[in-house]
Amino acid sequence: MLKFFEHMKLWIDYITNYSIYLHRFFRFLLIISIILAAAVFHPKTISNPAASPEDKANEDLSRYDYPSIKKISWQGHFVRPQDNLERLFGKDWPVAARFNRVDRRHVYPGMTIKVPTDIKDVVSYTPMPAQYEKAKGHSKYILLNITEQWIGAYEYGKLVFSMPAATGMEGHLTPVGMFSINTYHRNHTSSLYKTAKGTQQYPMDYALLFHIDKEHVSYWLHARDLPGRPASHGCVGLSDENMQLRTYGVPENPIVNDAKKLYAWTIGEELFNADNGSPQRLANEVPLEIFGDLPKKLAKSR
Repeated sequence: MLKFFEHMKLWIDYITNYSIYLHRFFRFLLIISIILAAAVFHPKTISNPAASPEDKANEDLSRYDYPSIKKISWQGHFVRPQDNLERLFGKDWPVAARFNRVDRRHVYPGMTIKVPTDIKDVVSYTPMPAQYEKAKGHSKYILLNITEQWIGAYEYGKLVFSMPAATGMEGHLTPVGMFSINTYHRNHTSSLYKTAKGTQQYPMDYALLFHIDKEHVSYWLHARDLPGRPASHGCVGLSDENMQLRTYGVPENPIVNDAKKLYAWTIGEELFNADNGSPQRLANEVPLEIFGDLPKKLAKSR
């Protein structure tokens, strides 16, 4: 009988110790799970809206304060890993892109964009006046508003189309005043700057020359990528997804080609059809008026 109780005691001690070890094991698994969850779902990376702390560019387009959007209802949207313009807006993605002055390649997880409460409110959005008095005496007249980062094409004072633009950033401002477009060059490339990888000169397709300064630096309207803010070294960039596909490999299905549209309108159908890609003088110079200061950037998201 004594041996029976000794065996029972041993079994009880074994079960007790096993339970303690099992409890410790599961507690360890729970702690590891909590740590992994915190690492994967760090609240700083999903706060809404705010630029990601991991995004060194601190790209928050909701901070750019354009006067023309004050009467439009919108909110900042933090771009999540599964987001892109097509998924967020469907067939209306070009409308949202224009509203943000951005192209598809520059919308990425970790940044913040402006999302209209009702996309219908911005389908026809433009900050440019429908009629412009100074342009009435010209068959073609281009007006660039730096504060709005937007450019408009006028025929005898009437706005015929407009589009977002990227002007010179702080320290490399786009010159303001009255200029004339006197040269066009469909296959122009930068003589000063290369692409981000440094493998080629930066392409400036559909380039329209409007100014050469005292240091002999040339200023052009031309195709480029649009990051949603002033970004150039003084030239005026217009969206061109075909150039981006050729240079960066995206987007796979280029749609937006604002640079080509303005270029073709400026030089006219006859010259456009005869264009062989080399630089040419434009006999009928087109006036270009540039005005405004850089857009105000708010200290924090709205």
